[in-house]
Amino acid sequence: MNPANINGYRLRSKRAALISACALLGIAVASARAPQANKDEIKVVTSGAFTAAYLELVPEYEHATHSKLVTEFGPSMGTTHNAIPVRLGRGEAIDVVIMAAPALDDLAKQGKIRADSRVDLVQSKIGMAVKAGTPKPDISTLDALKLTLLAAKSIAYSDSASGVYLSTELFPKLGIADQIKSKCRKIEADPVGGVVASGEVEIGFQQISELRPVKGIDIVGELPPGAQRVIVFAAAIPTTSKHLEAAKALIQWLASPANYTLIQKTGLEPVKPKATKPQS
Repeated sequence: MNPANINGYRLRSKRAALISACALLGIAVASARAPQANKDEIKVVTSGAFTAAYLELVPEYEHATHSKLVTEFGPSMGTTHNAIPVRLGRGEAIDVVIMAAPALDDLAKQGKIRADSRVDLVQSKIGMAVKAGTPKPDISTLDALKLTLLAAKSIAYSDSASGVYLSTELFPKLGIADQIKSKCRKIEADPVGGVVASGEVEIGFQQISELRPVKGIDIVGELPPGAQRVIVFAAAIPTTSKHLEAAKALIQWLASPANYTLIQKTGLEPVKPKATKPQS
């Protein structure tokens, strides 16, 4: 590497470090101005797609702000006891939810999310997995995906955003919904990768960021063009939140550009804020 490239690399590294430090400093200053946020526990419920990134970010946030995040997990959709809509339906006190945007919009219409509190965090793609060491079927095109689904002995998908899309839109679009119905299995609340790793199911579909942490599986790849559904996951503040300012500060930090690199490593694409046009 020539000296010019080395200097450029050092400059970029320093700039990235400075951005991260400034973001954390801003949160720390905000926390110092709001002492209540430091001693209160902020309750967060996140769906699976953002979990891996969130768990990496939590220690850094807690260290910088001295806030305590109490984290629980639940799907964006479905009727299980820990599903986010079910939690809010029974009036559970939650400060921040992180979930699929379409489901979040439904909750906002029901008056269960604070108006204007939504912040889009990431875009997530759906992928397919098989048990580790087994052959990887072809899903590179719509026709190849269709043949793979027809040939599979068993198929698993989640009860949340990706699974709802597959079962209600994609499979009918491919014209095979009735043909594969008997071998499809909806996995409620738990990672789809688990039943694939155990050999209970031959192929499984879920957000790529949810498949990556599961041991014992191989990710075949993302769904091909024409089949893929990019799902936005967003954070928002429920009307049951007891710590509004602390919740706002956490969401602002999660959306910070300083966290983009880590988020991308988990298989997600950060949603970057739209540039505002300068006023004339």
